[in-house]
Amino acid sequence: MMRAMLLERITDLHVEAEPLVFREVPVPEPQRGELLLRVGACGVCHTELDEIEGRTSPPRFPVILGHQVVGRVVACGDGVAGIEIGSRRGVAWIFSSCGHCSLCLSGNENLCPEFRATGRDADGGYAEYMTVLADFTYPVPDVFTDAEAAPLLCGGAIGYRSLMLANLRDGQILGLTGFGASGHQVLKLSRYLFPKSPVFVFARSEKDREFALSLGADWVGEITADPPEPCDSIIDTTPAWLPVLSALERLRPGGRLVINAIRKESRDNDLLAGISYERHLWMEKEIKSVANITRADVSAFLDIAARMGLKPEVRCYPLEEANRALLDLRHGRAKGAAVLIP
Repeated sequence: MMRAMLLERITDLHVEAEPLVFREVPVPEPQRGELLLRVGACGVCHTELDEIEGRTSPPRFPVILGHQVVGRVVACGDGVAGIEIGSRRGVAWIFSSCGHCSLCLSGNENLCPEFRATGRDADGGYAEYMTVLADFTYPVPDVFTDAEAAPLLCGGAIGYRSLMLANLRDGQILGLTGFGASGHQVLKLSRYLFPKSPVFVFARSEKDREFALSLGADWVGEITADPPEPCDSIIDTTPAWLPVLSALERLRPGGRLVINAIRKESRDNDLLAGISYERHLWMEKEIKSVANITRADVSAFLDIAARMGLKPEVRCYPLEEANRALLDLRHGRAKGAAVLIP
């Protein structure tokens, strides 16, 4: 048997303080092509808040959340080759795709109609053990501890994809709205890939703005603040609509906004009634959404992160305190990335 934190139903986190329940459940057995991992660390992501509150495709219930997993291989199913028992592997949001549709064959497996998500469509890492297809795992560079590596597998990898989609050239201005687990990694990554590009951070809390300055942001302000000059690209990592509209007003002509969020919360949907073509979209401004990640994104980012020594700021919680970690994330109390340790 193993310890696990399960989501059994959709929950309103404004009402329910403990959306996950602690259970002892059987250790899963690896099937053909699968690995059994002993979980060493699992990151806590805002997407899990979306799952809990019903903003993603419905999970299967009960489900073990968690899609930023670092673990050791303790068993291999039939057909697995080239992966040793005891080796360290990472698991990301992409649990599987069909592998044969036109999207998969063109390198866009993140858009596959049969895309399955770790911790939503299959059990994830809020547990002591998990099974995963060997082909959808990644070797974890030795320079990272388990806790440091876990946030790289989602916040970092999706941040990398967002930065690539931003079409930024070195020297152009990058804006970041929101400054959590993904945003602070994007700031560090942009400093490495685009050393001449100023970075402006728009964040709602003074604590986040101070955190951004401590990591080298060139300017910080509230979500609706006016920066010293317009941005060429802005990456939005928030769950709300106000930062989207504010960001569009702060783009240069021809600028691009990349929305890095699986869903937006509905409580401020009425803001969209105030969208203005002239203020928000005129002058060939672009909006690009980010949908999931590919295995290539994860592999490329892990390689870059290891070479540049990118280590996310982490706060660790025991597995049994997953609910506290989620609420700290929900209310902006988790600096950097929250990580569960079984």
